[in-house]
Amino acid sequence: MRIGFAVPQYGAFADPDFIRGAAASLEEMGYDSLWAADRILAPLAPSDPYPDGDGTMPPAFATFFDPLSALTLAATSTERVRLGTSTLNALWQPPVVLARTLASLDLLSGGRLEVGLGLCWLRDEYTAAGVPWQGRGARLEETLDLLEALWGQEVVEHKGPLWTVPPSRVDLKPAQRPRPPILLAGFTPAALERVGRRADGWLGVALPPPDLQALWGTALKSAEQAGRDPSALRMVVRLNPVIVGEPAPPAHVPYVGTMSQIIDYLRGLAESGAHEAFIDVQATTPSQSQLLDIAQSLIAGVRAG
Repeated sequence: MRIGFAVPQYGAFADPDFIRGAAASLEEMGYDSLWAADRILAPLAPSDPYPDGDGTMPPAFATFFDPLSALTLAATSTERVRLGTSTLNALWQPPVVLARTLASLDLLSGGRLEVGLGLCWLRDEYTAAGVPWQGRGARLEETLDLLEALWGQEVVEHKGPLWTVPPSRVDLKPAQRPRPPILLAGFTPAALERVGRRADGWLGVALPPPDLQALWGTALKSAEQAGRDPSALRMVVRLNPVIVGEPAPPAHVPYVGTMSQIIDYLRGLAESGAHEAFIDVQATTPSQSQLLDIAQSLIAGVRAG
């Protein structure tokens, strides 16, 4: 199983120089991938609770470096690691602009981009971005249609419910052919059905193994029903653990645990079907040096097993 780490980008870590240096250090440590998330604001009275812990959004989210800019810094500081978004909120910019930006990043990185797309849980951000909250699924479907066309066709023409592209040449194509991998997030039946039908994989989060396996099974079944090869799909799992000094009750792992407990959970993810996992501790780590110390201990512990 591949192991990744969240590229520094928010709170105390939203610093361009640290992003560059940390990306190089994480690659040297042996991580396989670096992943960036996407937030545009931290409302004082959120429309929706944060989907973790007690529902309170981490204060660090108020300072959030743009995910694609963070990955650009990481790309110029590394040579080997894959560079992914988990998740990029796909609907906040027009697909033709999104396609150009992602193709440019894939070229700049030498074909290392993983396009992880999601729909976000916070209505306030849709309001601020000027994008309707209703109809997100249909908007994502048409976005995927356009990404496929813009990256794959010599002459692009599109007439859909939301966007129209006149017959045009769009010759800027990603380095990866026919396109970079597309991974989709989500936990509803509709989201997992879409993963199986349209994506190259699923962006999940740390859950008890039976829950992960059940959700993954829905995506695999959808792929089979769509005439696709289920074995070609990938599961990538995000962990946002609080690392503590004393052992946590087993039921609290992997949300809270010692370094050893988090490492054991990571090792066991492969048995749940995961192909890759990555760790983000920015919301619970106070300093840049401590972040890198945690990263070093985690990768050393996982690889030792």
